[in-house]
Amino acid sequence: MPVYEYQALSPSGRQEKGLIEGDTPRHARQSLRDRGLAPLELQEVAERRTEQRSFFRRGGMSQTELALFTRQLATLVRSGLPLDEALTAVSQQTESSRVRRTVLGVRASVVEGNSMAQALALFPGAFPPLFRATVEAGEQSGKLDGVLERLADYVERRQAMQQKILLATFYPAILTLVAIGVVSLLLTYVVPKVVEVFQDIDQQLPPLTRGLIALSDFLREYGAALVVAIALGLFVFSRLMLNPDFRRRVHLWQLRLPMIGRLTRGANTGRFTRTLGILFGSGVPILDAMRIGTQVVANLPMREAIETATLRVREGATLNRSLADSKLFPPITIHLIASGEASGKLDDMLDRAAENQEREVETLIAAVMGIFEPLLILTMGAIVLVIVLAILLPIFDLNQLVK
Repeated sequence: MPVYEYQALSPSGRQEKGLIEGDTPRHARQSLRDRGLAPLELQEVAERRTEQRSFFRRGGMSQTELALFTRQLATLVRSGLPLDEALTAVSQQTESSRVRRTVLGVRASVVEGNSMAQALALFPGAFPPLFRATVEAGEQSGKLDGVLERLADYVERRQAMQQKILLATFYPAILTLVAIGVVSLLLTYVVPKVVEVFQDIDQQLPPLTRGLIALSDFLREYGAALVVAIALGLFVFSRLMLNPDFRRRVHLWQLRLPMIGRLTRGANTGRFTRTLGILFGSGVPILDAMRIGTQVVANLPMREAIETATLRVREGATLNRSLADSKLFPPITIHLIASGEASGKLDDMLDRAAENQEREVETLIAAVMGIFEPLLILTMGAIVLVIVLAILLPIFDLNQLVK
């Protein structure tokens, strides 16, 4: 039964919004009138798929919402509940109207006779290609409950990884902003007030003090222009990143940096092997799994390497040798894939490779943050020390300057 989103007036004249089921729009409007509501607008939820064009899609889900939806649906389907009833229960459980609208739209499509994968395809902003392909494989193999469990593990693991990275970078980001703010405040407001004391002294100030005064004057006079220039530079860079050739050069440069390159390589490899493992383990053909897996790889040279490897695998080459030729993937990942191909347990080895890369990324991030935080504190301390010395040096020589 289709689901409609409505806007109606209550008997008191208050406008209400919500969702209602009905065989036809006319049936849905009559149901609203039976409730004492005067319908103003009625729109089928599934029709909103045409509105899902921008980054902020109305039918989209956050990683947290997608993880919760997948786990709840997997648990209900595993318990033997029919799919349409499971979707109804999930829609009643969520507190987000956006998620409820999406889930009820999926349920309406399923009730109409479509497969779960076809219903999910109506909402591409909420369910990525990996999700839809895995569900389709589960339906074809008759193991939808097991596939949903595995999908739930995957989404929750990815969400946990994102949260760890966010938490690891949150404190250093705040610390950096505070440091920049404190130094800017000292240079633009505190230093000018202090150096006014020395303006009437007809003697040359120490070089450090003169340099500090010059820097303070520059920031006071051109600080706003500097901020605008930085913002303009970031805007131009973001526009240039839309160009594939420029973006490829930047991503290739990232891979060559000592620590950043290792982190980029590990994060993209982990996402790819995890995606490939869950797709291949769910019954998706290896070529289709690789094609879908490229979409989770953000680094352009690594994505192109996977596309080239896909062509070689189609021609009969092994996966490990096809990936190894690019020299962009960690050797341990290549060895684990080779072991999986030799033993016939490729999905297990892909999962193990993903776990290895995820642990390495977490360790690298912890190490970088562990170095960055004290380094930032020491740098800020050094800057403040220079400012204090620049102010105190003339005071120490005040008697000589007066003479």
